[in-house]
Amino acid sequence: MSVVPGEVETDAQPPMAVPLRHFVVALGFLVAGGAVGVAVDAPLAGLAQTHLLLAGWVCVTIMGAMTQFVPVWSGTELHSRRLATAQLWLVTAGLTGFAAALLTERYDLLPYAGGLLLAGFWTFAYNIGRTLATARPLDVTERHFALALAYFLALTVLGVSLAVGFTNPLFLDLPVTRIDVVAAHATLAVFGAVLTTVFGALYQLATMFTQTELGGVDRYLRGVEEIGYPVGVVALAGGRLLRDPLIARAGGVLVVASVLAVAAILARRLLETAVEWTPMLSRYAVASAAMAGWVALTLPAWLADPLAVDARFGAPGTVHLLALGVVGFVVLGTLYHVVPFIVWVHRYSDLLGYEPVPMIDDLYDDRLAAADFAALVGGATLIVAGQLPVVAGALPVQPGFLWAVGGTLWLAGSVAFAANLLLVLRRHGRQSLPAVLFGSLGGGADTAEDAGDDVGVPPSDDPEPADR
Repeated sequence: MSVVPGEVETDAQPPMAVPLRHFVVALGFLVAGGAVGVAVDAPLAGLAQTHLLLAGWVCVTIMGAMTQFVPVWSGTELHSRRLATAQLWLVTAGLTGFAAALLTERYDLLPYAGGLLLAGFWTFAYNIGRTLATARPLDVTERHFALALAYFLALTVLGVSLAVGFTNPLFLDLPVTRIDVVAAHATLAVFGAVLTTVFGALYQLATMFTQTELGGVDRYLRGVEEIGYPVGVVALAGGRLLRDPLIARAGGVLVVASVLAVAAILARRLLETAVEWTPMLSRYAVASAAMAGWVALTLPAWLADPLAVDARFGAPGTVHLLALGVVGFVVLGTLYHVVPFIVWVHRYSDLLGYEPVPMIDDLYDDRLAAADFAALVGGATLIVAGQLPVVAGALPVQPGFLWAVGGTLWLAGSVAFAANLLLVLRRHGRQSLPAVLFGSLGGGADTAEDAGDDVGVPPSDDPEPADR
């Protein structure tokens, strides 16, 4: 694999601390979500865990990734570095308060926390939207990202209304019920904002890091997804909001068909890869298989009743197959390249031609990567097995036992994964972890070191740069 992919414009990226602080905070939410699921027994602990993992780990990672790669892929400047920092701390404060209010049963605080979340996600949407507006015409990845921003705007409005509705009869005189709004909110969050971003990123990453190109079948499948998926998401969310099974069923079929198309594209890219297998690609392989399994189970369930509460994220029992198997492993795999890539560019790119430098994949610990992969795959498998009725009923142990063991393995794998990426920052980063998290809020470079990176000044006073 090449050290730096030739298709990207690394000179257009923001200072290292801007995306990295998003990723570090997201790793914290990943571990916190796992800990809540394993150790906390509260009435709404499950809802708190869902938000910590989805809004915290996944969406904060998305915010950091878009902040980094929209300028890189589009060859344009990030609209505002100050807003990129503000969006992170608004979402962090809002989500922390939201989870704490749920776990302590202080539901009167939820609207305030929800307001901070809305402000953070809208700041993010504005900042990336203004950045995308300077990149014309939009390619397939940029079009997906623009759609995802629109979903973020819509789902946060619904989310704040639900937070207010915890303590106020907000939906009493409205034609829709609270459960209808919850269904639409969840649909826009998972199938709208998150999966749309995942699909858009995979069109770039799956080809870039397998060093392959989309063939004739792939381009046809991409066309099916590009048209069918956004129509399907809107129809599925709208049908659930209005409790119209016909609209929701049509939307569900389009969503399922589009997910299958992406699974096929990703599997074909992995089979045709001409590069050495990496942690990124192995995790993408899990995601592709999980997509296919989710499709096979979900299509008959949504044809039967797309409005069923237990079929909100697919067939009954497939929520973790989708959340962990698909979204989780795409995010895990992507971060195994993105974080070392950012660190490598800022730490070693100016040394090329002056002295030996490591490859991007040399920055993380291979043994730790293998250990977290085994723990995460094992944990996700046990969790999904304990949740699927057809599997759980045939096993000699209780589903609760599978959940406990699987959750513990997932938590252990999450900690190992986070430790591996944090070690990349510690061993190879030019800034300390506190500096990454709490660097300057200024509109220019985050630190003097970043200023040096931006103008291409080789660091000459750093001892043993290639061996740390």
